[in-house]
Amino acid sequence: MKCPFCSSPESKVVDSRTAQKNNAIRRRRECLDCGHRFTTYEYVMEYPLTVIKNDGRREEYSRAKLLNSIKIACNKRSIPTTKIETVVMDIEKEIEELAGGEISSSRIGGLVMKNLKDLDEVAYIRFASVYKKFKGLDEFVNHIESLATNDAEAGTGTN
Repeated sequence: MKCPFCSSPESKVVDSRTAQKNNAIRRRRECLDCGHRFTTYEYVMEYPLTVIKNDGRREEYSRAKLLNSIKIACNKRSIPTTKIETVVMDIEKEIEELAGGEISSSRIGGLVMKNLKDLDEVAYIRFASVYKKFKGLDEFVNHIESLATNDAEAGTGTN
């Protein structure tokens, strides 16, 4: 690391700690030539992820939008915020594994559906009603019935 005082390329790390909510590493360095101390920060290079919308538009991925849509689906359910955060992290991990810089919004929606189904069936149905764009009550009821049928067949139905 180049010293900001004498421009020497030789320095040693004196102290290292996490900074900015664990998104960076703060390092105190000492120049081996002039002895001055200085601070550097190390960040992970984040490559932007592009979401391809259903109408073909592209926009930058937003964690806040994902979190907000899940929070809306879970509204007034007894689901701890930590579980919602875990769901978001799990979805983001899957997105990173699947995406090569771009991912469709429908793929993200499918991941949300899968994770919400395991978390809370009511939140799942709430999200599904928007994601699947039910055109009427019949579609909504059919989806709920198929969910109940699949749970009964799997032996996971609740009483």
